[in-house]
Amino acid sequence: MLVHSVYFWLREDLDQDAIEGFARDLATLLTIPTVRQGWIGQPASTRRPVIDHSYSFALTVVFDDLAGHDAYQVEPRHLDFLARQRHAWSNVVIYDSI
Repeated sequence: MLVHSVYFWLREDLDQDAIEGFARDLATLLTIPTVRQGWIGQPASTRRPVIDHSYSFALTVVFDDLAGHDAYQVEPRHLDFLARQRHAWSNVVIYDSI
């Protein structure tokens, strides 16, 4: 199993329509065939010194293995998401774990 966690910091100048469009496009990634499980969320209201809640959206997807992850990276829906939404974030951080 490989867990792919992606944290997006959206640009501060995005309007509500752009934010909603980002969220809709992000959800399309969960339909990619090699995704076994997936979640999209925004920061919870938990506030402790060890919690970073500065991001705008989080995407977590689970793959069976590295091959599933690698197929996801070149899948047209993933590439389309990047092409359509790359302008929307000011920062992105990815954590992959097995």
